[in-house]
Amino acid sequence: MSDKEQKEVLLDIQHVEVTFSNSKKHVFKAVKDANFQIYKGETFALVGESGSGKTTIARAIIRLNDTSNGDILFKGKKINGKLSKEDKTWVQRNIQMIFQDPAASLNERATIDYCISEGLYNFHLYKDEADRQRKVDEALNSVGLLPEHKSRYPHEFSGGQRQRVGIARAIIMEPEFIIADEPISALDVSIRAQVLNLMNKFKEERGLTYMFIAHDLSVVRYFADRIGVIHNGRIVEIAESNELFRFPIHPYTRSLLQAVPMPDPEIEKAKVLKAYDQAKEDAVAETGSLQEIKPGHFIFMSDDERPEYEAIIKEMEQFNAE
Repeated sequence: MSDKEQKEVLLDIQHVEVTFSNSKKHVFKAVKDANFQIYKGETFALVGESGSGKTTIARAIIRLNDTSNGDILFKGKKINGKLSKEDKTWVQRNIQMIFQDPAASLNERATIDYCISEGLYNFHLYKDEADRQRKVDEALNSVGLLPEHKSRYPHEFSGGQRQRVGIARAIIMEPEFIIADEPISALDVSIRAQVLNLMNKFKEERGLTYMFIAHDLSVVRYFADRIGVIHNGRIVEIAESNELFRFPIHPYTRSLLQAVPMPDPEIEKAKVLKAYDQAKEDAVAETGSLQEIKPGHFIFMSDDERPEYEAIIKEMEQFNAE
């Protein structure tokens, strides 16, 4: 039995499309035929530039965006489209989201106690007031804050502390799956590692599964188990983290990696940037599909492009062998 067969699929995205239209009936397809799986206990990173469709997919998973085509399966159950009240509650209970802006995602007029307890109130996840207070105290302690902070308001905290509150608000629901939408992009560099380490701690202690959204490949290199690269609403490459950095195959992935600054000024100065050819992707958009080119490594390509990408792999393997 292969590793792929042994792993339990927690979330399965099948041919998902999300479209938006305005009053003039102009239709914009924000997500195009998205296909990927997230295994239980892993961190799957979705990486792409602003406007690529990352957050749109995330909002479709938590049912804030309607899908125009395809299926979203969570633990084998379809969760997009019309659901019963019980199924909606089940989805909200088991899938939580950590938002990008820790200031905007918290109610400035509510105390930290209420912000963290809101899910407990909505789903009646406590026996009595003492039990609720105990759960809030434990959640605060787990993210490095103190129970005395409960009476304060979000504006009294720093950005890093507010993001910790956002994490506490998510984990207190004891979900199986957490979507982290660029949770460190609004934070100081010195605080980012603390938040990532905190999320890793919960992954190990509670067996959580993450979908981590980012626009910078270097951020997720050592944090994600697998990475999906998205461009213009289309998934163009999926691979394990180490594999993607050793063998970046799709031209867009390679352009993203080239954009990462090198710490050595001489290497950075000598680096030759190769512009991504958008016209080429547009040409294969209708005939292309996400195909497995190596075990566990998927590329969006047409059948005609396959020999070209296989040649790139051979060239990279020879270079790495040397």
